[in-house]
Amino acid sequence: METRDVTIEVLRYRPEQDSEPFFQSYTVPCEEHWVVLDALNYIKDELDRTLSYRWSCHMFVCGSCGMVINGEPMLSCKKFVRDFGDKIRVEPLSNFPIERDLVIVQDDFMEKLSSVKPYLIPKEERSIESGEYLQTPAQLKTYKQYTMCINCLCCYAACPQYGLDDKFIGPAALALAHRYNADSRDVGRSAREDVVASHEGIWECSFVGACSLVCPKDVEPAGAIQQTKFTSAIDYITGMVSGGGKK
Repeated sequence: METRDVTIEVLRYRPEQDSEPFFQSYTVPCEEHWVVLDALNYIKDELDRTLSYRWSCHMFVCGSCGMVINGEPMLSCKKFVRDFGDKIRVEPLSNFPIERDLVIVQDDFMEKLSSVKPYLIPKEERSIESGEYLQTPAQLKTYKQYTMCINCLCCYAACPQYGLDDKFIGPAALALAHRYNADSRDVGRSAREDVVASHEGIWECSFVGACSLVCPKDVEPAGAIQQTKFTSAIDYITGMVSGGGKK
């Protein structure tokens, strides 16, 4: 099968021996149908077994292989090598500490995700014998788009606000909070409000929209945040008028 030699420049960082990250170049004979992840796998299998990176499904479902490729956050299993020239630069996702090579430390995101309670909070618990929590197709359509998030963190790497202030809850976590708030089976909006509507939450977003541009699943986290701002503002105004405070 015909191949094309491509130079893959990979950011390397091995904390036990490197004081600073550095770029290392590899010449890879890439096949026409290869994605960038295939090139990295070739390096790992044939050229340098010390290279570290995350991946799992190879079909843009798991979200593990998010990286910065030629300056843009994306899934390395989704972008074809043929879409680039003879040199491709691969770096770990921006705005996160580097654990090793292309592997980032995700602890901050996991804490933020947990803080928004990304799960159904039903009005009352039901036994298995009681059956499913039913809803109409129209009710499902309200939030289905936001269920597509795979937590790849490309949106965090693209978000200038998260880069400036890591206290910001960030796009993926806020989009998932909106997903559950919009679910007809959920009554947990008030339980999420202290985090979601805080200064570190939706009001910290400056609506650059970069998160939506790089999202590989078209989740539109920027839109979710703006919708949450609207409902939060309505809650505040309603509370002021009624004298009952925040809903």
